[in-house]
Parts: sequence; C-alpha cells; structure tokens
Amino acid sequence: MRIGGSPLPPYVLRRSARSRRLRITIDPEVGLVVTVPLATRRGWAHPERVIDDFVRSREAWIRRHLERQARQRAELAARGGLADGASIRYRGELHRLRIVPAPGRRSTVARVGGETGDELLVALVPRDRERLDRVLEAWFRERARVVIDAEIARHAAALTVTPRAVALRDPRSRWGSASREGRLMFSWRLVLAPPEALETVVVHELAHLRVFGHGPRFWAVVATRRPDHLAWRRWLRGHSLELHGALSADVGAAVSDASAG
Repeated sequence: MRIGGSPLPPYVLRRSARSRRLRITIDPEVGLVVTVPLATRRGWAHPERVIDDFVRSREAWIRRHLERQARQRAELAARGGLADGASIRYRGELHRLRIVPAPGRRSTVARVGGETGDELLVALVPRDRERLDRVLEAWFRERARVVIDAEIARHAAALTVTPRAVALRDPRSRWGSASREGRLMFSWRLVLAPPEALETVVVHELAHLRVFGHGPRFWAVVATRRPDHLAWRRWLRGHSLELHGALSADVGAAVSDASAG
C-alpha cells in the first residue's frame, strides 16, 4: 500500500514480524519504504502519526537520497543498457559491450582489448536459448568464483580462520554474510566492483569467523587486512543501484542498497 502525502515524500508501508521499531530505507524499485512491526505488536496498530513525524524529521536526508538515486538511474540508462556499444562495469572499470553473432551451440564471453579501451566481447549464438543477460551473468559468476576464492586463500590464513563452505548468490540486501557455522556467502556482483571493494567484503566476512557482531574488536580485525575498508564500503553503498541494475533492461528494477553482514 502506498500512502503518505504532500508535502512529505510518498512512502510504501511494510510490516515485518522481525521489526522491533520503525525503519526507513530507499529502494530503487519503489522509492521510500517505511518498515514497522506487525499491527498485533503493542503500540503499532495505528502507526500513521509516528511515521509522519519520523519521515518529516528525516525529510532532508530522504530527498537527498531520492535525488541521488534518480541521477544514478539516469547515468546507468545513458550507458545503453544491454546493447552493442553500451558500457558495463567489470572489476571497477567500464568496458564496452560488443555483441557479435557466432556459429556453434553455446554463446561465449571474452574480455579483450579494444582501440578505445577494454571490451567484453559476447559471441552470441542465435540458436542458444539463453538470453544475453543470462550469458553475461554466467560469465561474471565464473570470474567472481575465481577471484573470491583467491582472496579467501590470501586472507584466511592470516586471520587464522577456515570457512566451511563458500556460496555465490544474488542477494537483495547485502554483499556478503557469514554464519556461526563458518559458512560464507558472497554476491557474484562484487566482481563488477573494483578489486579493493571485493577484497574488503571478503575480509569482512572472514573476520566474522573470528568475531561475530560489529563491535570495536571486529572492526579492529578488519582493519588489520584492509585499513581503508571504510572507503570501499562507501563505494559499494554509492554504486549499489549501478551494480544491481547492470544486467537489467529496466534500471528501475534494481534492488536496494546492500551491505556486508
């Protein structure tokens, strides 16, 4: 349900069984989202006045982020989407997307050097039933597995931790996560970001195998491997819409700002 009105920004109200308080987020798909506890929780049956007061108190922050989101969406659309000659980010650098027809049974992707910069050359087989976005995603996932495994091997020994399992997924709300059982998860989209940003997330999740939670001791462990982790966490927050919308024909379908867990 979309509610709210002038002069405040409109918002989408969501109720969550896990929520214990009011929370606001900016979702690129629907805009401002206000999450509150279930109506059965004491004091939350009719939260309209509390929501309006809270949104009003954060109005400057909300409008600033909505404006930034609109600029990012326009910049991403201007790169051309998923078409020949468009630009797409890989390992932090913009690459020209070059699509050529090819014989055979399966489409392929290769990174090549072009006259004006690096390119991602997609040899698209007409009879291949996979869409272009799926072909690119499969290639990005393969590269993400290689570089993430390499960063884990580089940092795990220094942190004296050993992950039990490592999975690549495409989560909506975070770049990585770690369980108490030693299972790590990473977004494959990290391979689109600069190597330092990907490394920061890997170090973050490995550090959770030493210290669970985000207290001072945890951040001290992270800083031993990436002293500049704050800068790269900011980069990921600032480019979240871009990374999540990279393979989307509709930029507005990108998902919300993500974080490491």
